[in-house]
Order: sequence, then C-alpha cells, then structure tokens
Amino acid sequence: MTRRALFRAILAGSCWALLPSLGPAAAQRPEGAAIVWRMPTEYPASTMPGEGLATFARLVSERSGGRLAVEPSFDASAGLRSGAMIGAVAAGTVEAADAFTGPLAAVDPVFGLSSLPFLATSIAEAKALAEIARPAYARALAAKGQRLLYVTPWAPSGIWSRRALAGADDLKGLKIRTYDATSTAVLAAAGAQAVNLSQADAIPQVKAGAVDAMLSSGDGGVGRRLWEQLPHFTAVQYAMPVSIAVVSASAYDALPEAVRRAVDAAAAETEARQWAAIRTRLDENFSRMRQNGVVIADPPAPSITEALAKAGAAAVAAWERETGPEGARILAAYRGR
Repeated sequence: MTRRALFRAILAGSCWALLPSLGPAAAQRPEGAAIVWRMPTEYPASTMPGEGLATFARLVSERSGGRLAVEPSFDASAGLRSGAMIGAVAAGTVEAADAFTGPLAAVDPVFGLSSLPFLATSIAEAKALAEIARPAYARALAAKGQRLLYVTPWAPSGIWSRRALAGADDLKGLKIRTYDATSTAVLAAAGAQAVNLSQADAIPQVKAGAVDAMLSSGDGGVGRRLWEQLPHFTAVQYAMPVSIAVVSASAYDALPEAVRRAVDAAAAETEARQWAAIRTRLDENFSRMRQNGVVIADPPAPSITEALAKAGAAAVAAWERETGPEGARILAAYRGR
C-alpha cells in the first residue's frame, strides 16, 4: 500500500488495526509537526523529580528547536505510580517516565540499591553510588527495551508521625507507610506495622487515619500535604534514594540523529541541575517545615537509630544475595572508593 493510499484508508477509518504498529506519535502527528513524548511522574511539580521533569521538557524543546516536545504530567495525574512506570513505557502507554527506584526492585532487584538503609546518607555518597550503579541500571532498562535518561536525588528519608518518637519503643506497633519492600521489612523488624504504599496512595490513608506515620523526605509539595496531619519529623537519615527518568528505546532510536543528541544533552544538563539543587534542598525543606509548625527531631533518639540500623544491616545483606555478583561488585566498588 502506498503512503497516500494508507493515509486515505486511515482517514476513512478502514485501517485502524494498523495504528498500533505505527505507534501513537506516528499515527497522530501531522507531517512536519513536533514529535511528542508523554512523560508522567507520580510526584508534585514542586518536588525534586517534578522539577527535573519540567527542566528536561524545557531543555529538550530548546535544544531540539521544537522538533521534540516532552509533555510532562505530575502528581499521578496519568494514573501511574512509580512501580508501574517501566511497564507503561514497555507497553507504549507513554514514551517516557520518571519513577522512584524503590518499587522498581520488583522489575529488577538492582533498582532497590539506592533505598537500602544507611548505605548512602549524604549527597557525596548518594552521587557516588548512583555513578557506580549507572551501568547496572542501564542494563536492567535495556532488558525492558528502555534507556536511562537521567537520575534525580531525593533528600534523605525520615519519619513523619502524628506524635513525637522519643525512642525505639515508639516504633513498636506504629502504623507507618513505607516505600518499597526493603523499607517495609526493615520497619517491621523494628516492631512497626509497616505497609508499602506509593506516595499518591499513602496521602489519603494518612488523612483517613489508617496510617499514623510515613517514611518520606517530605520534599516540596509532598511536605505541604503531610504537615497538617503528621506534625513531627524524625530525621533518621534512613536513605538518600533516587528517581530515574527513562524512555522507550524504540522511541529514542526513531528520532533523527540531531534530535537524539539534543535529548542526550538535555538529560545530562538536567541531571547536573538536580545534583546542584539538592545541595540546598534539605535546608530549604527544614526551614519550610518549621515555618509550618513541624517539630523536627534532628538528631533522633539514639535507640531509634540503633534499632533501624540493626534491622537495616540484614536488608543490605539480603539485597546482595538477591543481586548476586552484580550487586557484590557494586557494593565493593562503592565501599572501596
């Protein structure tokens, strides 16, 4: 069938079965129009991942001369949580996505690395770990037909709660939201009633009183939703995890070479911006929290740190066993740097 005949058939509605093979962008884009990548995140625009997504979209438009348009969506408005992002990109539901890596451990255990407890709790440590792990992340994504665009660091995770946590005994029976399987196991080992929920799903549970605490950094807009219900923050420095931005390899490969270079440059600039921004983010978050009545325990009671560290050591060992030689190489390189 000639291109002209195909176009006429599509207009007549007789060849809709061909559209999935063309892909949504090719099927809907008039000749000469910008290529569009839909790119969701479950986090608000004012969080680190949200700001990274907006930055990337702007830079792609600028560097590609408008030939590629990234359409970001925030706050899970696309109906997707982090754990579903890899699958959504693989299915062609969206071309690209931002996802917190913790839940992605269900896709490949290597993604659980950055949220391992007390492994990386400073900016320098988190950045070193991300750089060492980048080839492993890329390998895991390639197996799903995807490419790593950039990494976004989060501020360190702490515990938001309705009441102050004075010691390890206050963890016992605490109904707390955790963000991946590892943190669920760690908090449960410390005596808490831990439940693994996405950020978007956890907020309604907090408001309903079903959850009395959250493991979270409370970055940006997330914090604004927490301090009304959970006015205490215990800075346990549990982890300094990352989110990753990914794109379908087929969508990337379909771009003209000049546009691919623009995407690569935009991704590199976005990641540099994210690591620079995190340097002042924690102080900004704490200042905003205090202005809104949050009581911050920093440092936390020693017994809390000890209880979590004891439970956390087992989690790191379990991750190393699950990831095998690859995980062992990553940890050896990180610890020996």
